[in-house]
Amino acid sequence: MARWDPWRGCHKYSEGCKFCYTHKGDSKRGTDTNLITKTDKFYAPITKDKKGAYKMKTGQLVFLCFSSDFLIEEADAWRTECWKMIKERSDLTFLFLTKRIERFMECVPSDWGSGYDNVVVSCTVENQDRADYRLGIFSKLPIKHKNIVCQPLIEKIDISPYLNDIELVVVGGESDKNARPLDYDWVLSIREQCVAHDVHFEFRQCGTHFIKEGKAYTLNTRDLCSQAKKANINF
Repeated sequence: MARWDPWRGCHKYSEGCKFCYTHKGDSKRGTDTNLITKTDKFYAPITKDKKGAYKMKTGQLVFLCFSSDFLIEEADAWRTECWKMIKERSDLTFLFLTKRIERFMECVPSDWGSGYDNVVVSCTVENQDRADYRLGIFSKLPIKHKNIVCQPLIEKIDISPYLNDIELVVVGGESDKNARPLDYDWVLSIREQCVAHDVHFEFRQCGTHFIKEGKAYTLNTRDLCSQAKKANINF
C-alpha cells in the first residue's frame, strides 16, 4: 500500500465532519486546515529513481488524497494533471473517498467513459439523510469500482436500495472524547444488508463511545480498530 496526497486541507462539509481527525491534528500543529495547498508530493506516482524506475512500485493500492477530498473545489485547477498521472500508472490502483460525490461528473477527464479500471471511488455517508442524497447520485455514476464508507456512522441507516454494483461497504465509529456513540446494532444491520446483497462488508473501527446490547462503553483510541477486528463479523 502507498499514500498520495497531491494537496492538503479541507472544509467541514456535513455532520460526519464534526470531529474530523485532519482538523484536529492540524489544530494541534497550528495549521489552517481550510487552506487548500499543493504538497511537495504532487508528482509522487511518476517520480523516478536514478535508474529511471518509478519510486512508487507497481501493483500497489494507493490511498489518494486522504488529508483532503479529491473532488474539493479549490483543487479543480490541479486535478486534470492528477488524472494524467493516474492513467500513466495503470499498474497501480488508486482509491479515494469523497463527501462531494455530486461534483463527480464535472471533475472527471474527458476520456473517463465508463470509468478507469484502476480507480476505486468510495462515497462516504454518516446518516440516512446523507446516504439517500449521496448514494442516490453515486448509484447512477459510471464508475467501475465503487465502495461505500459509513464512517463515522452516527445513526442507524438503510443503504440496501443502493447496494447494486457496490464492491465493499466499510463501517466505523467516531474517534473523539466527545464522539457521538456507535451502536453495535447499527453495524449489524448494515452487515445484514450487505449479506443479503452479496456485498463485502468490513467493520473497521469501533467508536470511542460504543453501545453493545444496551450497555455503553468508552474505549481508548488505540483499541478502536483492534476491537472491531475481534468482533469477527467481516463478510
